[in-house]
Amino acid sequence: MPLIHANGVNLFFERVGEGDPLVCVHGSWNDHNSWLPAIEADLRASFSVITYDRRGHGQSENMPGQGTRRQDEDDLAALMEQLDVAPAHVTASSFGASIALGLAARRPELFRSLTLHEPPLVAVVADDPGSLAQLQPMMTSIDAALDHLRKGEDEQGARLFVEEVAFGPGSWDKLPETFHRTLVDHAQTWLDEQSDPDWATLDLDDLDRCTMPVLLSHGAQSQEWYLTVLDRLAEALPRVSRQTIEGAGHTPHITHAPAYVAALTAFIRDV
Repeated sequence: MPLIHANGVNLFFERVGEGDPLVCVHGSWNDHNSWLPAIEADLRASFSVITYDRRGHGQSENMPGQGTRRQDEDDLAALMEQLDVAPAHVTASSFGASIALGLAARRPELFRSLTLHEPPLVAVVADDPGSLAQLQPMMTSIDAALDHLRKGEDEQGARLFVEEVAFGPGSWDKLPETFHRTLVDHAQTWLDEQSDPDWATLDLDDLDRCTMPVLLSHGAQSQEWYLTVLDRLAEALPRVSRQTIEGAGHTPHITHAPAYVAALTAFIRDV
Protein backbone atom coordinates (compact mmCIF):
# COMPACT_ATOMS: atom_id res chain seq x y z
CA MET A 1 0.00 0.00 0.00
CA PRO A 2 1.65 3.29 -1.09
CA LEU A 3 1.96 5.56 1.92
CA ILE A 4 3.92 8.73 2.48
CA HIS A 5 4.64 10.31 5.86
CA ALA A 6 3.76 13.96 5.38
CA ASN A 7 3.27 16.64 8.03
CA GLY A 8 3.29 14.02 10.80
CA VAL A 9 0.60 11.79 9.28
CA ASN A 10 0.66 8.74 7.00
CA LEU A 11 -1.21 9.53 3.78
CA PHE A 12 -2.32 6.97 1.20
CA PHE A 13 -1.78 8.00 -2.42
CA GLU A 14 -1.94 6.61 -5.94
CA ARG A 15 -0.25 7.78 -9.13
CA VAL A 16 -1.35 6.81 -12.65
CA GLY A 17 -0.72 8.07 -16.17
CA GLU A 18 2.06 9.94 -17.89
CA GLY A 19 2.72 13.65 -18.30
CA ASP A 20 2.89 16.70 -16.07
CA PRO A 21 1.87 16.08 -12.45
CA LEU A 22 -1.77 16.78 -11.60
CA VAL A 23 -2.68 16.54 -7.91
CA CYS A 24 -6.38 15.92 -7.11
CA VAL A 25 -7.84 16.97 -3.75
CA HIS A 26 -11.15 15.36 -2.77
CA GLY A 27 -13.95 16.89 -0.74
CA SER A 28 -15.81 15.71 2.35
CA TRP A 29 -17.53 12.39 3.03
CA ASN A 30 -15.34 10.41 0.58
CA ASP A 31 -11.75 9.60 -0.44
CA HIS A 32 -9.41 9.40 -3.44
CA ASN A 33 -11.79 7.04 -5.22
CA SER A 34 -14.09 9.97 -5.98
CA TRP A 35 -11.64 10.91 -8.75
CA LEU A 36 -11.90 7.55 -10.53
CA PRO A 37 -14.63 8.66 -12.98
CA ALA A 38 -12.43 11.56 -14.12
CA ILE A 39 -9.37 9.34 -14.39
CA GLU A 40 -11.34 6.82 -16.43
CA ALA A 41 -12.64 9.66 -18.61
CA ASP A 42 -9.04 9.82 -19.87
CA LEU A 43 -7.50 12.27 -17.43
CA ARG A 44 -4.62 9.78 -17.15
CA ALA A 45 -3.90 10.17 -20.86
CA SER A 46 -2.77 13.77 -20.38
CA PHE A 47 -1.26 13.83 -16.89
CA SER A 48 0.54 11.91 -14.20
CA VAL A 49 -2.50 11.95 -11.90
CA ILE A 50 -1.87 11.87 -8.15
CA THR A 51 -4.83 11.17 -5.89
CA TYR A 52 -4.64 10.78 -2.14
CA ASP A 53 -6.79 10.26 0.93
CA ARG A 54 -6.84 13.30 3.17
CA ARG A 55 -6.12 12.67 6.85
CA GLY A 56 -8.96 10.76 8.47
CA HIS A 57 -10.26 9.58 5.09
CA GLY A 58 -9.94 6.26 3.28
CA GLN A 59 -6.65 4.52 3.97
CA SER A 60 -4.87 7.53 5.46
CA GLU A 61 -4.14 7.92 9.14
CA ASN A 62 -6.61 9.55 11.50
CA MET A 63 -4.98 11.69 14.17
CA PRO A 64 -6.47 12.30 17.65
CA GLY A 65 -7.87 15.65 18.67
CA GLN A 66 -9.66 18.40 16.79
CA GLY A 67 -8.43 18.72 13.21
CA THR A 68 -8.21 21.93 11.20
CA ARG A 69 -8.31 22.93 7.58
CA ARG A 70 -4.86 24.41 8.06
CA GLN A 71 -3.57 20.89 8.81
CA ASP A 72 -5.08 19.65 5.56
CA GLU A 73 -3.37 22.49 3.73
CA ASP A 74 -0.01 21.59 5.25
CA ASP A 75 -0.59 17.91 4.44
CA LEU A 76 -1.09 18.81 0.79
CA ALA A 77 2.09 20.89 0.76
CA ALA A 78 4.12 18.10 2.36
CA LEU A 79 2.71 15.52 -0.04
CA MET A 80 3.67 17.60 -3.07
CA GLU A 81 7.14 18.27 -1.72
CA GLN A 82 7.89 14.68 -0.71
CA LEU A 83 6.68 13.33 -4.05
CA ASP A 84 8.86 16.01 -5.69
CA VAL A 85 6.09 17.24 -8.00
CA ALA A 86 5.98 20.93 -7.04
CA PRO A 87 5.16 23.16 -8.74
CA ALA A 88 2.23 21.07 -9.95
CA HIS A 89 -1.17 21.52 -11.49
CA VAL A 90 -3.79 21.02 -8.76
CA THR A 91 -7.51 20.36 -9.16
CA ALA A 92 -9.81 20.30 -6.15
CA SER A 93 -13.50 19.94 -5.39
CA SER A 94 -15.74 21.30 -2.62
CA PHE A 95 -13.95 21.32 0.76
CA GLY A 96 -10.85 20.12 -1.08
CA ALA A 97 -11.04 23.34 -3.10
CA SER A 98 -11.07 25.36 0.13
CA ILE A 99 -7.95 23.46 1.23
CA ALA A 100 -6.11 23.99 -2.04
CA LEU A 101 -6.97 27.69 -2.20
CA GLY A 102 -5.95 28.27 1.40
CA LEU A 103 -2.57 26.67 0.68
CA ALA A 104 -2.13 28.59 -2.58
CA ALA A 105 -2.55 31.87 -0.72
CA ARG A 106 0.32 30.91 1.60
CA ARG A 107 2.55 28.82 -0.70
CA PRO A 108 1.94 29.95 -4.31
CA GLU A 109 5.29 28.52 -5.42
CA LEU A 110 3.86 24.99 -5.13
CA PHE A 111 1.33 25.56 -7.94
CA ARG A 112 1.61 25.71 -11.73
CA SER A 113 -2.15 26.10 -12.01
CA LEU A 114 -5.18 25.66 -9.78
CA THR A 115 -8.68 24.45 -10.72
CA LEU A 116 -11.37 24.91 -8.06
CA HIS A 117 -14.94 23.64 -8.13
CA GLU A 118 -17.32 25.36 -5.71
CA PRO A 119 -15.38 25.75 -2.45
CA PRO A 120 -18.03 26.01 0.32
CA LEU A 121 -16.58 29.19 1.80
CA VAL A 122 -19.80 30.40 3.38
CA ALA A 123 -18.04 33.09 5.42
CA VAL A 124 -17.05 34.81 2.16
CA VAL A 125 -20.73 35.52 1.39
CA ALA A 126 -21.93 36.14 4.95
CA ASP A 127 -22.76 39.74 4.03
CA ASP A 128 -24.84 38.85 0.97
CA PRO A 129 -28.60 38.75 1.70
CA GLY A 130 -29.42 36.51 -1.26
CA SER A 131 -26.81 33.93 -0.29
CA LEU A 132 -27.91 33.98 3.34
CA ALA A 133 -31.51 33.31 2.32
CA GLN A 134 -30.38 30.21 0.40
CA LEU A 135 -27.97 29.08 3.09
CA GLN A 136 -30.34 29.30 6.07
CA PRO A 137 -32.40 26.14 5.37
CA MET A 138 -29.25 24.27 4.37
CA MET A 139 -27.47 25.24 7.59
CA THR A 140 -30.50 24.13 9.60
CA SER A 141 -30.27 20.69 7.97
CA ILE A 142 -26.52 20.59 8.53
CA ASP A 143 -27.03 21.35 12.23
CA ALA A 144 -29.52 18.48 12.44
CA ALA A 145 -27.07 16.11 10.73
CA LEU A 146 -24.30 17.19 13.09
CA ASP A 147 -26.56 16.52 16.07
CA HIS A 148 -27.01 12.92 14.87
CA LEU A 149 -23.24 12.50 14.49
CA ARG A 150 -22.51 13.89 17.96
CA LYS A 151 -24.80 11.16 19.30
CA GLY A 152 -22.96 8.50 17.27
CA GLU A 153 -25.90 8.11 14.88
CA ASP A 154 -23.69 8.10 11.80
CA GLU A 155 -26.08 6.50 9.33
CA GLN A 156 -28.96 8.77 10.34
CA GLY A 157 -26.71 11.81 9.98
CA ALA A 158 -25.40 10.68 6.61
CA ARG A 159 -28.90 9.99 5.32
CA LEU A 160 -30.13 13.41 6.45
CA PHE A 161 -27.15 15.13 4.82
CA VAL A 162 -27.72 13.30 1.52
CA GLU A 163 -31.45 13.99 1.37
CA GLU A 164 -31.63 17.55 2.76
CA VAL A 165 -28.26 19.04 1.75
CA ALA A 166 -26.53 17.14 -1.04
CA PHE A 167 -28.93 15.36 -3.40
CA GLY A 168 -32.57 15.83 -2.38
CA PRO A 169 -35.45 13.84 -0.86
CA GLY A 170 -35.48 10.11 -1.58
CA SER A 171 -31.94 10.09 -2.94
CA TRP A 172 -30.46 7.92 -0.18
CA ASP A 173 -32.35 4.82 -1.32
CA LYS A 174 -31.22 5.41 -4.92
CA LEU A 175 -27.52 5.38 -4.03
CA PRO A 176 -25.55 2.11 -4.15
CA GLU A 177 -24.81 0.38 -0.86
CA THR A 178 -21.08 0.89 -1.39
CA PHE A 179 -21.64 4.65 -1.41
CA HIS A 180 -23.74 4.37 1.75
CA ARG A 181 -20.79 2.70 3.45
CA THR A 182 -18.34 5.37 2.24
CA LEU A 183 -20.57 8.13 3.62
CA VAL A 184 -21.09 6.44 6.97
CA ASP A 185 -17.38 5.64 7.30
CA HIS A 186 -16.50 9.32 6.89
CA ALA A 187 -19.32 10.78 8.96
CA GLN A 188 -17.19 11.46 12.04
CA THR A 189 -14.45 13.02 9.89
CA TRP A 190 -17.01 15.45 8.49
CA LEU A 191 -18.11 16.26 12.05
CA ASP A 192 -14.47 17.03 12.84
CA GLU A 193 -14.20 19.30 9.78
CA GLN A 194 -17.34 21.20 10.71
CA SER A 195 -16.10 21.62 14.29
CA ASP A 196 -13.08 23.64 13.09
CA PRO A 197 -14.13 27.28 13.65
CA ASP A 198 -12.17 28.36 10.55
CA TRP A 199 -13.43 25.68 8.16
CA ALA A 200 -15.34 28.17 5.96
CA THR A 201 -13.22 31.31 6.30
CA LEU A 202 -10.76 32.92 3.92
CA ASP A 203 -9.12 36.36 3.85
CA LEU A 204 -9.74 37.57 0.30
CA ASP A 205 -6.89 40.06 0.63
CA ASP A 206 -4.46 37.13 0.78
CA LEU A 207 -5.44 35.96 -2.69
CA ASP A 208 -3.29 38.56 -4.41
CA ARG A 209 -0.42 36.14 -3.67
CA CYS A 210 -2.05 33.51 -5.92
CA THR A 211 -0.20 34.48 -9.07
CA MET A 212 -0.73 31.11 -10.76
CA PRO A 213 -3.54 30.76 -13.34
CA VAL A 214 -6.78 29.77 -11.59
CA LEU A 215 -9.89 28.20 -13.11
CA LEU A 216 -13.12 28.58 -11.13
CA SER A 217 -15.76 26.07 -12.20
CA HIS A 218 -19.44 25.97 -11.36
CA GLY A 219 -22.17 23.42 -11.94
CA ALA A 220 -25.14 24.84 -13.84
CA GLN A 221 -27.49 22.97 -11.49
CA SER A 222 -25.77 24.07 -8.27
CA GLN A 223 -27.20 26.53 -5.78
CA GLU A 224 -26.63 30.18 -6.58
CA TRP A 225 -24.66 30.93 -3.41
CA TYR A 226 -21.75 28.89 -4.78
CA LEU A 227 -21.71 31.22 -7.78
CA THR A 228 -21.58 34.21 -5.45
CA VAL A 229 -18.58 32.69 -3.67
CA LEU A 230 -16.84 32.29 -7.03
CA ASP A 231 -17.68 35.88 -7.96
CA ARG A 232 -15.98 37.10 -4.79
CA LEU A 233 -12.94 34.92 -5.46
CA ALA A 234 -12.73 36.10 -9.07
CA GLU A 235 -12.59 39.71 -7.91
CA ALA A 236 -9.64 38.93 -5.64
CA LEU A 237 -7.54 36.57 -7.79
CA PRO A 238 -4.98 38.10 -10.19
CA ARG A 239 -5.26 35.50 -13.02
CA VAL A 240 -8.66 33.84 -13.18
CA SER A 241 -10.80 32.03 -15.74
CA ARG A 242 -14.40 30.83 -15.34
CA GLN A 243 -16.16 27.67 -16.52
CA THR A 244 -19.74 26.43 -16.15
CA ILE A 245 -20.26 22.66 -16.40
CA GLU A 246 -23.64 22.29 -18.08
CA GLY A 247 -26.08 19.85 -16.50
CA ALA A 248 -23.80 19.30 -13.51
CA GLY A 249 -24.04 20.14 -9.85
CA HIS A 250 -21.54 20.07 -6.99
CA THR A 251 -19.56 16.97 -8.10
CA PRO A 252 -19.00 17.16 -11.88
CA HIS A 253 -15.81 15.08 -11.70
CA ILE A 254 -18.13 12.23 -10.64
CA THR A 255 -21.42 12.89 -12.43
CA HIS A 256 -20.20 14.63 -15.62
CA ALA A 257 -16.62 13.42 -15.80
CA PRO A 258 -16.04 13.79 -19.59
CA ALA A 259 -17.19 17.43 -19.55
CA TYR A 260 -15.16 18.16 -16.43
CA VAL A 261 -12.02 16.55 -17.86
CA ALA A 262 -12.44 18.44 -21.14
CA ALA A 263 -12.68 21.78 -19.32
CA LEU A 264 -9.73 20.98 -17.05
CA THR A 265 -7.40 19.79 -19.81
CA ALA A 266 -8.30 22.73 -22.07
CA PHE A 267 -7.52 25.18 -19.27
CA ILE A 268 -4.17 23.59 -18.44
CA ARG A 269 -3.28 23.35 -22.14
CA ASP A 270 -3.72 27.13 -22.38
CA VAL A 271 -1.59 27.84 -19.31
